[in-house]
Amino acid sequence: MSIWGKILGANAGLAMGGPLGALLGVLAGHYTVDRDAARQARNSEPFDPRADTGRVAFTIGVIALGAKMAKADGVVTRDEINAFKQVFQIPPEEAGNFAKVFDLVRRDVAGYEQYARQIGAMFRDRPHVLEDLLDGLFHIAKADGVFHPNEESYLRSVAGIFGFSDNDWQRIKAGHVGPDAGDPYVILGVSRGVSDSELKTAYRALVSANHPDRLIAQGMPEEFINVANNKVATINDAYDRIAKQRGIN
Repeated sequence: MSIWGKILGANAGLAMGGPLGALLGVLAGHYTVDRDAARQARNSEPFDPRADTGRVAFTIGVIALGAKMAKADGVVTRDEINAFKQVFQIPPEEAGNFAKVFDLVRRDVAGYEQYARQIGAMFRDRPHVLEDLLDGLFHIAKADGVFHPNEESYLRSVAGIFGFSDNDWQRIKAGHVGPDAGDPYVILGVSRGVSDSELKTAYRALVSANHPDRLIAQGMPEEFINVANNKVATINDAYDRIAKQRGIN
């Protein structure tokens, strides 16, 4: 079942609490048609706080942070909205619900820091899930062809709230923008002097930590699978390039 019915269900907000829970409560009562869809979803598969809270929190957190990040350069473009739809798989039948949620969050007066803190706290022990969220936000930021300084400041602030160090931030940023964006060593987070054995260990650890099935089990919704698949493909490509250069079988 799509995550959208559970996002729009009142039980989700009650189970979650905090600023995200309050936002979900607003969403659940904002549109009559959505309440009907949420009621049907609950009848077919009730909201399970243990299984669903993390996925709903991740989803609404991505929407909240994405909508506010899209405004960081002062204007929300169609390219940025389309990029969000690429990052987060949205079935055609749910496009209307997404548009309503995105627009409501974009107009919400709450600061992004509140949402980032709650998401960061919920996934503090699952940093690769948080890194995939940042990867999605980078994709949105670059969608209009300009990586604005305000967007960089916004993303750096979110990364800090999530608990990433300055070195983590530089690695994540380098994988998306700048002259080293395609450097396989930067992508794998290793130095050029790393041994073949250490390289293989780092590569295997990254693939394991970023495997889509593992991230979904940790609370990332299936609708976000594009980011995880692209991340693993990028990691594999980076390792293959280094292995070819070094003659590693």
